[in-house]
Amino acid sequence: MSFLPKPFAHPYEIAPEYSKSAVYFSCEFALDQSFKIYSGGLGFLAGSHMKSAAALKQNLVGIGICWSYGYYNQTRGDDGGMAVQFRRNEYTFLQDTGIRFTVPVHGHPVWVKAMYLPAEVFSTVPMFFLSTDVEENDELSRAITHRLYDNDPLRRIAQYIVLGAGGARLLEELGVDPEVWHLNEAHGLSAAFRLYEKYRSKEEVNKRLVFTTHTPEEAGNEKHDFKLLHDFSFFGGVPEAEVREITGIHDAVFNHSLAALRLARIANGVSKLHGQVSRDMWKKFPDICPITHITNAQNKKYWADHGLEAARQRGDTELLGNRKRELKERLFRLVADQTGKLFRPDVLTIVWARRFAGYKRPDLIARDIRLFRELMTNTKRPVQVIWAGKPYPFDFGAIETFNHLAQLTRNHPNAAILVGYELELSRFLKNGADIWLNNPVVTREASGTSGMTAAMNGAVNLSTDDGWVCEFARNGENSFIIPAADPALSPESRDRHDLLGFYSLMDEAVLPLYYDDPAGWSKLVLQSMNDVVPFFDSDRMAAEYYQKIYA
Repeated sequence: MSFLPKPFAHPYEIAPEYSKSAVYFSCEFALDQSFKIYSGGLGFLAGSHMKSAAALKQNLVGIGICWSYGYYNQTRGDDGGMAVQFRRNEYTFLQDTGIRFTVPVHGHPVWVKAMYLPAEVFSTVPMFFLSTDVEENDELSRAITHRLYDNDPLRRIAQYIVLGAGGARLLEELGVDPEVWHLNEAHGLSAAFRLYEKYRSKEEVNKRLVFTTHTPEEAGNEKHDFKLLHDFSFFGGVPEAEVREITGIHDAVFNHSLAALRLARIANGVSKLHGQVSRDMWKKFPDICPITHITNAQNKKYWADHGLEAARQRGDTELLGNRKRELKERLFRLVADQTGKLFRPDVLTIVWARRFAGYKRPDLIARDIRLFRELMTNTKRPVQVIWAGKPYPFDFGAIETFNHLAQLTRNHPNAAILVGYELELSRFLKNGADIWLNNPVVTREASGTSGMTAAMNGAVNLSTDDGWVCEFARNGENSFIIPAADPALSPESRDRHDLLGFYSLMDEAVLPLYYDDPAGWSKLVLQSMNDVVPFFDSDRMAAEYYQKIYA
């Protein structure tokens, strides 16, 4: 039976193996192109989780924030570079629950409104989205839930309070106390202190709380001045001495992930490699919970093109090739619309598309301009390259990289960079790619799930051996893997090694196979599609959370 009260209850009979009640806190969910409350991979993962939890009939509910302006709208400036636009969004499919309550932010009560997303709208579990953008609040308080990952660090703290403490207050208003409180990253950690206020027992918090970490470097985990958080009411009404006692943090800096690892009963990394990296990263800290791993996955029902999937199931490479050509033509109409460039469906097309960040190295293959020009001017075995992705809107280094690639592609009719990277553009790119390029610095990509949905749609991964790829790839059989660099190399030498590894694979494996052995290429594509399912379908992931984390 659903643990939610009747107006919001699950619209299905709960499966017995998933009857334990659980709530999932996440700053972002990518559920549909029309619902712009996500930035990238974390949201894509959370959205797939909610869809698979519904398909498996789990007793799970999602809590997030209704960001009035979303992350941002990515557009193109007059010079062809990237421009940032913030535009207010309205969603008629959200229902006002009528639930209003206050949470303390910097000692002042801030009104929070709870909106409800019925399960049938996007085929998810029931979900609730919180907003402070209501008339009862002053302008400062209303702005808390305006922008996902706001650039103001103080407003970010307030956002985390609304997600965590606000989500906990919502559960109280609903009259429910789920058995499992799942934090997808540490953004919702303030929920743990609301729980502690209720029970005044670390053991009771520990019994309920589980934690998924996505950050493979200790320095990348969010930290704030302890006194600042205390003054901001992040810990609710819990006295400082008790906060320090239950978190084991006694210095001036509060590490959110470390506190989560001490308050949760179990945590997980998001790939086998990331689980090991996380255990190594945190092993010097005493009193943390066990860290296992559940490899991320994506919802095949949502992502896989029906035509390509039908061809896979039949093992029909001719049907596969014909449908792939149609999808490439659809993508190339979008390329032409944005850039004025006419791409050809019979040409090998490489796509690099994900969040622009330094460690993901979006510009890696263009750092040797001679090799890049040789690749782009090869008339015997031509290549087309497409880049797309959203940098953080105030990460000026990443935006500079985006703009550099925009200028670089001007000189090549077979290279393009696209704007507006959201769910639908991501779908078009995965459907139309022949090669899905993924070249992060090894061990710095916790999972990197975009290649899963690319493989579901007949795109072959060309990747460094990092994240989920380590559990999937068989070089030359279902993917192409850049050989690992010596960890002792300098960053510059490592990048050079990986760049040369890409060009070596292109010259010796990818291009000869695609152009000289079409049957061999189709065999590899089909093998990739067969290997990515079912393990990298999020139904497996959602089931594992109940089996390994919630149990």
